[in-house]
Amino acid sequence: MSRGRGTHIGRFKVHALIRESGLVCKQSGPHKYKQAKVERPDIPNRLDRECDATGPDQVWCGDITYIWAQGRWHYLAVVLDLHRRRVVGWSMSSHPDANLVAAALDVVTSSEGGLKACFSTLTRAVSTPAVSSGSGCGATGCDRA
Repeated sequence: MSRGRGTHIGRFKVHALIRESGLVCKQSGPHKYKQAKVERPDIPNRLDRECDATGPDQVWCGDITYIWAQGRWHYLAVVLDLHRRRVVGWSMSSHPDANLVAAALDVVTSSEGGLKACFSTLTRAVSTPAVSSGSGCGATGCDRA
């Protein structure tokens, strides 16, 4: 702030000024994200880390990540085509549930234009309430199309 006005101030002076003013610095703690303890035996691993696709739309892989924005967590589900190595479907939501992944897969299966269709369905995908899947090739998130 003061550098823009030509004033140089050190961090210790800033700390003293904050303390004098009675201000308190509060930082949020780490996000508690639930991790799976065991592999799901009811979801077969069909690829077994063999991710070589010979053509488009044969092998898809998906993952979910979380993003801190606007003061809360948002969840992003992405579906990748492993042959094209491109995003073919995605969805965002405020909840990491089955509807999030279903919306991302719906974008893939209902579109002919791949990424073009992903962007045109942004409004629908964001408004859909938000599956957890494994990450990376060979995990439960991979499946044959």
